[in-house]
Amino acid sequence: MIKYRNVTNVKEFMIVGFPGLPPEYYGIVSFVLLLVFIAIVFGNVFILAVIICERTLHKPTYMIFLNLAMTDLLFGIVTLPKIIARYWWNDMMCSFGVCFAQMYFVHSLGAIHSLILLMMALDRFVAVCFPFKYPVLFTNKNISICCSLCWFLTFIRIMGLVLHALTLPYCDLNTIMQCYCDHNSITKLGCGDDVAYVKMVAFANAMITLLVPLTFIIISYSSIIMAVVKMSASGRDYKFLSTCAPQLFITCLYYMPRCIVYITDNLGIKFSLDARIIITMLYSLIPAAVNPVIYCLKTMEIKKQLTAPL
Repeated sequence: MIKYRNVTNVKEFMIVGFPGLPPEYYGIVSFVLLLVFIAIVFGNVFILAVIICERTLHKPTYMIFLNLAMTDLLFGIVTLPKIIARYWWNDMMCSFGVCFAQMYFVHSLGAIHSLILLMMALDRFVAVCFPFKYPVLFTNKNISICCSLCWFLTFIRIMGLVLHALTLPYCDLNTIMQCYCDHNSITKLGCGDDVAYVKMVAFANAMITLLVPLTFIIISYSSIIMAVVKMSASGRDYKFLSTCAPQLFITCLYYMPRCIVYITDNLGIKFSLDARIIITMLYSLIPAAVNPVIYCLKTMEIKKQLTAPL
């Protein structure tokens, strides 16, 4: 049996991106990724500016939207510049510390995003099912406290995950088959007897991060739909369609591809490495680019502010 010393020899990681991509397509891919990056930055900055500057939008629902836009914006900033540089200038190397920092923010922002989606669902659940309690429970102050706790507690929790990965020695392998540094890609390169345990802890953490909020989200929206269906036709609250529909679409856009990946893995259905990386990039970045359009086109109050005469 090989004994590994708790010594890390790796000083840099090499980010491959899409392993099967021919070099003649590097320019096209970098340009497409640049367009996605621009869409994420300008779209979410625009939403942040509209919500912050327009006083009529200083409401609990839009404060939740603001926090969601912040996670989308930061995720794009953390992940895309490096992979764009990889295909634009063939800059594949990433220092050990920078790669772990990227991993930390990737998983932190993903977990925060999941919690903010849960808050969106609870916001609509209370508004539709308990409308008289809504003004008491969902105040700007309460939402600010809850959102702050989501950010603060998640950053602390994910720090433990990153420090756990740092306990592994990284001996010789340094090639990351992904477009950015994430926990699974990095710990695959670890050596020693503790790799399996570190990966198991991370998997359990990922399941809690995804499935616990998703369970409450499903219960919340199911309760909303049942409450609306039970109303008489004359008293039915069709405002549900304009307030819940965009939030439900955003939630599906975030969770469904992830669930499909986990379910197919458990059923033994395997994707090629390139296909898996493409799916990961799609469910990581497309929601961040599309969400601002959904806010603008499907949320009546934001649409009114954008179409109002100066």
